[in-house]
Amino acid sequence: MKLNYKKILYCTDFSDDADYAFLTALDMAEKYQAHLVVFHVLHSSYKYARNVVDEPSGGGEEAFVSPELTEKGVQKLREKYGPKMGDFKDFEYQVVGGVPFVEIVRYARASNVDFIVLGASGSSELDKTTFGSTAENVARRAHCTVMAIRFPGKIFNL
Repeated sequence: MKLNYKKILYCTDFSDDADYAFLTALDMAEKYQAHLVVFHVLHSSYKYARNVVDEPSGGGEEAFVSPELTEKGVQKLREKYGPKMGDFKDFEYQVVGGVPFVEIVRYARASNVDFIVLGASGSSELDKTTFGSTAENVARRAHCTVMAIRFPGKIFNL
């Protein structure tokens, strides 16, 4: 059976692992002539609250996902990954709010994604120890192939 990926979901939290994983996602999209979705979740500071994000609003209270926050996230994706696309043109940016693994799996299913690429370890060590890793949760729940990429220059203490 020959693999043929048509839609690849690249998930980023802007960590070293995620940034390194982008290279694989782009390479796979080019190889398979697949549509690439560059995806970011505005992380909720509450485990099950889908509409609360970490970024405080003007008065110091919790901010809610708004069109302005979403556009700010898309702009960050454009600035970070747009210049790295080179000649590749079949991509889009998506930003949603919520619990990262929930939103990644939800989007992948709803959008008929057949390959998910993300960093093996995210930007928050606290989340990993408290809630489990996003990569692990996505791999357990996704309907499609999941590839977790580790930045090779990262040194871990045992």
